Amino acid sequence: MAVLIENIKAGTSGKRITETNVAFIDKKLKAQFESLESGKFEDKQLYKFIDRALDDIKKDVTCGIKIPKKLWPKSYIQEYGLTNLWKYNLPDAWRLIYTIESDEVRIIGIILEWFSHKEYEKKFKY
Repeated sequence: MAVLIENIKAGTSGKRITETNVAFIDKKLKAQFESLESGKFEDKQLYKFIDRALDDIKKDVTCGIKIPKKLWPKSYIQEYGLTNLWKYNLPDAWRLIYTIESDEVRIIGIILEWFSHKEYEKKFKY
């Protein structure tokens, strides 16, 4: 899974240094996020909500809610080959979807997308 990594060290774990990073699944999604900052009022608000979520994920990659595998959209499985899927509830009923990848040195929260609660319910067939 190729990702665009934001190399921001969040903390350490015990004697071994473990970096926690946040990445966007691709450059297009990162550009969409960055464009929110200069958009209309609602876009700027969403930018702040997502930015706060990214900080929270850097501090604790499991701060979201784990989504049961039976609810994963087939498109996510086919496109990303996921082993886990998480939801972070943003204000105003927005949802941020991410997955977690790790190795011995770092943990990466990979942002897949965000959308309104209505779009979330449609995608996850609630």
